[in-house]
Amino acid sequence: MKEKIIIDASSSVLGRLASFAAKQALLGRQVIILNCNNVLITGRRETIINEYRILFSKGGSSLKGPKIPKVPERIMKRTIRGMLSHKQWRGKKGLKRILCYNSVPEEYQNEEKISLSKKLKIKTITLQELVRNI
Repeated sequence: MKEKIIIDASSSVLGRLASFAAKQALLGRQVIILNCNNVLITGRRETIINEYRILFSKGGSSLKGPKIPKVPERIMKRTIRGMLSHKQWRGKKGLKRILCYNSVPEEYQNEEKISLSKKLKIKTITLQELVRNI
């Protein structure tokens, strides 16, 4: 069994990718997610942007409230965190095993990568477009 899984996140659906990564991290594997800019969120573009704007407006001042990330790799990691029991020991250890990158670092250029992408016939928006429009 491999101890390290490298995932190319281009054209992958956010929720499906996050649940796969969370499960692998709980099984004890190091999960590295590349190209988080190109992860897709399914649904109408306007609806998704409005939902995230509402989420960001709920955050309080810089001293209080939830810290909502505004970078694609951090949004990806926060989504994975939501699928883990991150307040318990097992979930904390699993979350530490996950690394997310917006591009492909040099150390992972020649590594074998897994792709979870599928052809979709529905409307989508990438994380990079979402961040730009918030």
